[in-house]
Amino acid sequence: RGNTVLLCVILHRGIDVSNYSDSIWIDLQWRCCALDEWLRALTVFNNHQQSKDSVFFRDGKRRIDFILSYVDDRDGERKQERRKEYEANLQKAGLELETEDQSESDDGKTYYVKIHTPWDVLATYADVLKIKVPFKANDIPAHKDIPMNWLFTPFRLPNHIMNPEPDYFTSPFNKEKIDFFLIDDKETFFPPSVRNRIVYYILARCAYYKEDSDDKNKKGIKRLLNNGTYGAAFPLHDSRYWKASRDPNSESERFSLYKHWARFFSFFKEQPLNLIRKYYGEKIGIYFAWLGFYTEMLFFAAVVGLICFLYGLFTFDDNVWSKEICSEEIGGNIIMCPLCDKTCGYWKLNSTCNSSWQSHMFDNVGTVFFAIFMGIWVTLFLEFWKRRQARLEYEWDLVDFEEEQQQLQLRPEYEIKCTSRRLNRVTQEMEPYFPAKSQCTRTFLSGATVIFWVTCIIGVIAYRLAVYAAFASIMKDSPTNNIHMVGSLITPQLATSVTASCINFVIIMILNVMYERVAIWITDMEIPKTHLEYENKLTVKMFLFQFVNYYSSCFYVAFFKGKFVGRPGDYIYMFGWSKLRNEECDPGGCLIELTTQLVIVMAGKQVWGNIQEALVPWLLNWWGSRKARSHPESLYSRWEQDHDLQNFSHLGLFYEYLEMVIQFGFITLFVASFPLAPLLALLNNIIEVRVDAWKFTTQFRRPVAAKAHSIGAWQEILNGVAVFSVVTNAFIVAFTSDMIPRLVYMYAYSPDNDLSMKGYINNSLSVFNISGFSEDNRPDDGEKALCVYRDYRYPPGHEKQYTHTMQFWHILAAKLAFIIIMEHVVFMVKFFVAWMIPDVPAEVKARVKRERYLIQEYLHNYEVFILMKTCT
Repeated sequence: RGNTVLLCVILHRGIDVSNYSDSIWIDLQWRCCALDEWLRALTVFNNHQQSKDSVFFRDGKRRIDFILSYVDDRDGERKQERRKEYEANLQKAGLELETEDQSESDDGKTYYVKIHTPWDVLATYADVLKIKVPFKANDIPAHKDIPMNWLFTPFRLPNHIMNPEPDYFTSPFNKEKIDFFLIDDKETFFPPSVRNRIVYYILARCAYYKEDSDDKNKKGIKRLLNNGTYGAAFPLHDSRYWKASRDPNSESERFSLYKHWARFFSFFKEQPLNLIRKYYGEKIGIYFAWLGFYTEMLFFAAVVGLICFLYGLFTFDDNVWSKEICSEEIGGNIIMCPLCDKTCGYWKLNSTCNSSWQSHMFDNVGTVFFAIFMGIWVTLFLEFWKRRQARLEYEWDLVDFEEEQQQLQLRPEYEIKCTSRRLNRVTQEMEPYFPAKSQCTRTFLSGATVIFWVTCIIGVIAYRLAVYAAFASIMKDSPTNNIHMVGSLITPQLATSVTASCINFVIIMILNVMYERVAIWITDMEIPKTHLEYENKLTVKMFLFQFVNYYSSCFYVAFFKGKFVGRPGDYIYMFGWSKLRNEECDPGGCLIELTTQLVIVMAGKQVWGNIQEALVPWLLNWWGSRKARSHPESLYSRWEQDHDLQNFSHLGLFYEYLEMVIQFGFITLFVASFPLAPLLALLNNIIEVRVDAWKFTTQFRRPVAAKAHSIGAWQEILNGVAVFSVVTNAFIVAFTSDMIPRLVYMYAYSPDNDLSMKGYINNSLSVFNISGFSEDNRPDDGEKALCVYRDYRYPPGHEKQYTHTMQFWHILAAKLAFIIIMEHVVFMVKFFVAWMIPDVPAEVKARVKRERYLIQEYLHNYEVFILMKTCT
């Protein structure tokens, strides 16, 4: 067999064997084929004996820290050259590589390059990145027991899941002071999340050009992925998610996360944040900590909102104005002026009976209380989150991390594209510098995007105005009016509101794609210096685009619809010259329509988002791994399993934050119109936490671990939304609801000053003589002497006919006074609460001081010890 192997090698290498006889040549070929079959059989046997579902090299000792995959194209000579140079440079950097041949892969086409990082490389880059590692066990007593702690036992997880690692004091790693740190085993000292972070740092900066090449920009795994040299680059999960690994050296943390966190029936359990941080890194850990805290705080807002809604539900019998609208004696005898030109006819006030009753559920005294409560709730949420975030910063060794992020972790794209250098005044070293360019182009693109959005919104408004007349003319003689249970509910106002809201939601979903691409393109052109700066710039752009996209229709209904309509005989038209008359609010007010708009957009976005997040990755993974599912588990390698999963992009977490912040805007900016919004958000977030956990654990490749000390620019965005929400809710209560006009009537204009609401409907309507209609405005359905409309104006024949009455100015003054008082009261309480609650708990401050003191003391003692040892 040894001679056969030697001859096969000679034959394979193309050595001349022409002097052999034909018989020897045929025998040699036969022996080579037989040997090849024998080797394949032996390989299969070994694969069955030693499972490929492992996170180690073939020797079973060196851990796989990263995987590169590619398909070797026959015509891809340039790609082969790039890979050859790149992998050679990786080995020069100290990384160890092991390649799995395509014949070993499931599809027979894909090569897998396994990367291991030896201790020397880990130590070197841990020193460069200033990664904090333990040097002493924490000697500060643990938290005091919480009273009645046993009540929370059903919500607790096992301690080994909640706290997978002991608590230590930590210090930035220094390669020259190895003995200073608590190193028991060099192979396990750095956890896998730190190891893959270090590897990715090297991959992102390693060149793939030859030493004599003039093109020095050929650097980084990102460019190699973009040009197709490699198909994927990812760290490995440590086991299958549904069962623990058989390898005793594998932690199987993925299985623990799935078992205790990612399953939906664990929705009432706390989140294992320390294990999430250990497995996925601090950046993803911070996101789930924030999402969990936000969901917990939503519980209190949801309870109060539900109470306010039930108050409106149980006070139906006190709703005097709705009784007057529905009454045949009052509402049935009031003839209202047409709501559109020509096609719309006169109508009776009692046709809006149902919308008036529905409006009362949200437009009552409880709404005012809830708007004030939410202004205070949002302050408590943000202030308590700062405290929670400060505690996590300390526990996860993120104190003073921002400076490291800015100074050390430059984006490879910035380093490549910045050919200029300038002196850093702090470090006195030359650093990459990119002059400010393309500002005009970026401004133009942003402006063009906003203009396009305005065009779409105007289109929706034009649709509302045009389709209203169509619905009114169709439904005037519609057979549905003869159906008691349906015809009374389907009104032109409702039909227009619901269809316009649905169309607006579809437009929002379409524009999302465009806004996303434009925001990324503009941010890429700016070439931010650090990853943190890149994310912050993209965050601001995307939020501004999405703010306009999602909230514009609600702002239109809340603050513009019914505010600039004019009066019969002197209506205001869209753009002044069009035939589209501005919309009016029905006598029940615009609040119920704002509620409809909010429910459709908010609920539709949540349902669509959850379906998209859960169903799409599952379908893609199911289809991609259809062939491999038929193989034995021992032959389905760990790297192939992860390769078949979906890639988690560097913007994946960004979209999770964006989704939640948009939801936060819905429950704060317009909560006065829909007290049940926090309840809907709470139910959605309970599902969202588990859907995100399931998605991260089962459907996505393991992301590269990244550090983050906070939620970044989202914190300032939340602060801005919180302040703006006080203003919007004050204006909604004052101008969108009928709360202020009713209070003014009750206290100043009610008959006999009996503080009742009797006669409010007649008082809130004005009379118009239809002879004042022009031919273009006059309806086609006959003649009436008089009609009424919703306003406070003098009647025809009065010396000030059709001008505003004094009551109109009293109501306007009351609305402005309410806005000023509510804003000042809420802002004073907000600032007082923010002043009373410190951002960093006293316990955390003490621990930080203690740690810094110990670092100085231990370093001093260590230096003295080394000096004495050297002298002796």
